[in-house]
Amino acid sequence: MLFNSYEFILLFLPITIISYFFILKYKYVFLSKILLISVSLLFYSWWNINHLPLLIGSILMNYYISYSLSSDNIWILSKKWILFSGIFLNILVLSFFKYVNDSISFINVNFEITIELLEIVFPLAISFFTLQQIAFLIDTYEGLIKKQKLIDYFIFVTFFPQLIIGPIVHHKEMMPQFNGIRNKVKNYKNIAMGLFIFSIGLFKKVVIADTFSEWATAGFDSSATLSLFEAWATSLSYTFQIYFDFSGYTDMAIGVALLFNVRLPINFNSPYKAVSVIDFWQRWHITLTRFITTYLYTPIVRSFKRITFEKAMLATFVAMFIAGFWHGADLSFIMFYTMHAFALVINHYFRKFKIKLNKVLSWIITFNFVNISFIVFRAENFEDLTKVIKGMFGFNDIILPLYFENSMVFLLSFGVKFGGVTSNMNVSSSMYGWIIAFLFVVVFFKNSLEWSTLHLRKNFSFVFIGFLMFFSLLKLSGYSEFIYFRF
Repeated sequence: MLFNSYEFILLFLPITIISYFFILKYKYVFLSKILLISVSLLFYSWWNINHLPLLIGSILMNYYISYSLSSDNIWILSKKWILFSGIFLNILVLSFFKYVNDSISFINVNFEITIELLEIVFPLAISFFTLQQIAFLIDTYEGLIKKQKLIDYFIFVTFFPQLIIGPIVHHKEMMPQFNGIRNKVKNYKNIAMGLFIFSIGLFKKVVIADTFSEWATAGFDSSATLSLFEAWATSLSYTFQIYFDFSGYTDMAIGVALLFNVRLPINFNSPYKAVSVIDFWQRWHITLTRFITTYLYTPIVRSFKRITFEKAMLATFVAMFIAGFWHGADLSFIMFYTMHAFALVINHYFRKFKIKLNKVLSWIITFNFVNISFIVFRAENFEDLTKVIKGMFGFNDIILPLYFENSMVFLLSFGVKFGGVTSNMNVSSSMYGWIIAFLFVVVFFKNSLEWSTLHLRKNFSFVFIGFLMFFSLLKLSGYSEFIYFRF
């Protein structure tokens, strides 16, 4: 089930909220948790019920491991063995579904043999609920989490607003909220805030991201070659598509959780305002950055007998490489995170030697680096990658896709010939208008959380919610999943 679907917005969500607080009204707390788990499992299994046993099995396995780790009557060496075994089992399951067929394909291509691919379908959200549970095991081993009831652990993992794409939450952030007395009654302020943020997120996805998606697809997948302006338009379209797609989901997740009086951690904080790559990763997928820092980078640094700046940079590079591999065995993911690893190291060297650039220049360099790196992230193959890069840097004929009307107005048109090839990228002038407009939006406007804080109490806010919801519902059509569903 998608957040951006009629069945979720008009049926699943309102029925769930009404039922949840109706049960809590009569103080049936245990029953309310059962309901929440049930609807979360229904939400998950809507795509493919065959993967539901995998999710439940993973939860039961990790709960048993964490229960053993939290025991006081166990030797420290035994605890380490249990922890490593738990992490290994999680990675083994994840690797089987995520990398086996990619590995078989690699062997077939490079060793000229034929091994049949396994008939397995990548389970939805396995990367996210696996990372969340690995973090839980490590925190339990460190003594940060005490023994938990199975029902609470189920809610922690399956809570449907954050189950599919995150945010990747910590137990200490979630469970006190479900058990708090004040959170067991309807909070109309949270409901208003939740609807406000959800409506903005829905608009971002179905109106903005899905529009940019059409243009990005035309450039990456349909066009044989791209001119200078077409290539830049293609790359920026995807850069804005993934921005509004991911931030849209994050807003919707935060908004839905607020309807249940649960505050999810901020996961997206205007990343295209970043003035360095370090700053970018402190704003983009914040909970993944936190996971990388806490559970990858820090243990790697601690493994060194003597910590030096160079070793810390090596740990940064290794942690980012692992993060790339987590996204998938596809070379594009590895390249994307390797590029960012090098950029992070360069940023840290600039900080070490106190090299400062003008803030505007720093933003220009950072934004363009991120934009180019997303080409690597998006390209389906090397041909698509080189097609866009060559176009952006003028390796094809540079033909302005515009002509004068009344000698003053630029109108943009495609289908021009360059290098003996005709581009089939059919885009109107509105594409450039959208790119310029939303570049301005992401750099100078406040983000949705800042907007909700400033404007929620104003009278126009509910009209604003109604307008966004109505317009977004009109735009809903077909099946449009979120980009991060791939991971």
